[in-house]
Amino acid sequence: MPRTLWKGTLSFGLVTIPVGVYGATEDRSPSFNQLRSSDHSRIGYKRVAKADDSEVGYDDIVKGYEYERDRYVIFTKDELDALRPPSSRTIDIEQFVPLEQIDPIYFDRPYYLAPEPSGAKAYGLLAEAMTDSGSVAVCRITMRDKEHLATLRLRDGLFVLETMHWPDEIKDFSLEEVDIFDVPDPRPQEVKMAKQLIASLTEDFDPKAWDDQYRERVMAAVQAKVEGSEIVVKPEDGEPATVVDLMEALRTSVESARTRKQGSKASKAS
Repeated sequence: MPRTLWKGTLSFGLVTIPVGVYGATEDRSPSFNQLRSSDHSRIGYKRVAKADDSEVGYDDIVKGYEYERDRYVIFTKDELDALRPPSSRTIDIEQFVPLEQIDPIYFDRPYYLAPEPSGAKAYGLLAEAMTDSGSVAVCRITMRDKEHLATLRLRDGLFVLETMHWPDEIKDFSLEEVDIFDVPDPRPQEVKMAKQLIASLTEDFDPKAWDDQYRERVMAAVQAKVEGSEIVVKPEDGEPATVVDLMEALRTSVESARTRKQGSKASKAS
């Protein structure tokens, strides 16, 4: 049975639905431990004061906010506890909006939201109503002592709660910051060829067709090492060639994409 990360109620007007929050994703990137080269023993770390390199015990650690370089205001545990969000056990739906109005840059992390048995009927009612209206819910939830802005949407009949970045957490950015002050207008024939390339690469999205090739290579290398095989390091390809003729590069790309698509269709047919 999946582990519940949060339990409480989903509030929809005067309707309350007992729900639980569950993890929707997991990080499967290979992780490595740091070891001493001589005997492969694990490396540990100590808490050391930079002023004199002396080790510091947990009881001697306080939390400080750096408001100027090397200048801090100190907070006690009680002071920080008083500042934390209320221990809310309610997901408050505050409004409904069309999904296309929310820039994906705001999305942070998804979770599944499942009802308790007593709330299944109300859960299904809200799901059907939101499906018919084509909207997503904007709500607030407090998890791990932090308040989150979040959206609630349907995926295969199940609610997905997606925490969001607050607006002031999104960085402003312009091309001028990387010394690009003018983007030349493309020629009509270049736009036409670029559209052809997009069309030749356009197909339905199949998530099962994608895999983490780096992870697969690492795990294959791990298995080879476990079995005592020698790892052959393949030399990296050279730097990609600089584009000199944009039209020629687009034309070659279109032909390559078409060839690849035809080969893919042939392999599926066989």
